[in-house]
Amino acid sequence: MNSENIQSQKALLLVNPHARKVKDNLDLVLGYLQDFGLEIICKKTESPQDFNHFIQEYKNQVNLIIIGGGDGTLNLAIDSLVETGLPLGILPLGTANDLARTLGIPVSLFEACRAIATGKKRYIDLGVVNGKYFFNVASIGLSVDITNNLTKEAKRRWGVLAYAITASKMILQSRPFRAEIRCNGESEIVKTLQVAVGNGKHYGGGMTIAHDATIDDQRLDLYSLEVKYCWQFIGMLPSIWKGKYQESFGFRSLSSSVISVYTRKPRPINTDGEIVTYTPAHFQVVPLALAVMVPRKLTTEKEKLNPIIH
Repeated sequence: MNSENIQSQKALLLVNPHARKVKDNLDLVLGYLQDFGLEIICKKTESPQDFNHFIQEYKNQVNLIIIGGGDGTLNLAIDSLVETGLPLGILPLGTANDLARTLGIPVSLFEACRAIATGKKRYIDLGVVNGKYFFNVASIGLSVDITNNLTKEAKRRWGVLAYAITASKMILQSRPFRAEIRCNGESEIVKTLQVAVGNGKHYGGGMTIAHDATIDDQRLDLYSLEVKYCWQFIGMLPSIWKGKYQESFGFRSLSSSVISVYTRKPRPINTDGEIVTYTPAHFQVVPLALAVMVPRKLTTEKEKLNPIIH
């Protein structure tokens, strides 16, 4: 797909009506996409789990899938996106929009539509945990507690601040747990508040999994929060935001293409904001598994030399 033939594209637009910004912006987005010359088939559903059904139904009628919503909404369509090989256009209509942030997709809906219609394909890696794909991060521990207590009402009212508000409450209630981490041929037993394994760069509304991570570096980045007292977590926040971790502050960080995590009893695993599986957890990276439309203006000299970007 390139800017010369995008004008003839027919796209399937899938939206989560419960996403934070959908209600007020759907008609505006439709107008932008059509003005850019795209023929749109729009499907709304009260159950975003139906996204895979719609992708399968229309896979031979369209050559682009556009999804409006947040990271959790995107994750619901990931299986069919991989299976069909159709490129993805992202409308950042959710709360966190971490995948869009990682890819440099503008928060401006007009510019996001421009990126879909006139941008370039960028092939990205996906993470897999126990057979479940994820874009951004999979985590065990504190973030699961945050997900379980983060309400739709809080996200609508506070936006991305809802994550910080909920996290501040859950930190005081969370308790460390023991886990065995196997990576790069070594095994470590740790006592931790959270183990997070990232594929992309951002998660949780802008926090950084690793400062030098990219979503096409063919690696996974793990960090573990190993503190004795929950209040110590407050001092870690600047490091978590920037993705620069120091063992002296209670962090453990590792990188590999394959990682396993074991716990004494099964613990839920949160991927892109959804709880999908339990430990024991077996992670791996799937290189260059999916094409996503991104803005051309962000092309770097490195990207110009990279044959996986068209």
